[in-house]
Amino acid sequence: MTYEISHSIHISAQPDTLYNLLSDVTRTGEWSQQCYLCEWTEPGHQGVGSTFIGHNRTPSREWSTTSEVVAAEPGQHFAWEVIPARVRWGYRLEPEGDGTRVTQYTKFGETAEKVFSERFGEDAEYQVSIRREAAEYGIPQTLKEIKNLAE
Repeated sequence: MTYEISHSIHISAQPDTLYNLLSDVTRTGEWSQQCYLCEWTEPGHQGVGSTFIGHNRTPSREWSTTSEVVAAEPGQHFAWEVIPARVRWGYRLEPEGDGTRVTQYTKFGETAEKVFSERFGEDAEYQVSIRREAAEYGIPQTLKEIKNLAE
């Protein structure tokens, strides 16, 4: 049930500018396909180890998650893991021509597989497939929204 998905796009903006945008989780609702609001749990602490709550919505349900920042490298990489399953989401930034190649990725690893199996039992595989399909559709759409916003 584990998986990794990533997509990239060229954005005509500098890596530092994009990092500042993407690492401000309070702005996530401006581009995300599911997350309409994020709030830092401790406003002032926003580096590795800090946590935030994301409020998410699809046509069939609404939920909130807590995430922990696991990478905060200005101009290069911003990532977080959704607790407790440790599903990782992030952005990698690489200078490219007049702008930046932005890669958004997600990794649903063994910890997530175990958490989902315990939580959903026989329905775990189906629940994982729903999330995988949402990521496969949502990541390219999210990148387009970020591009529209940043350029």
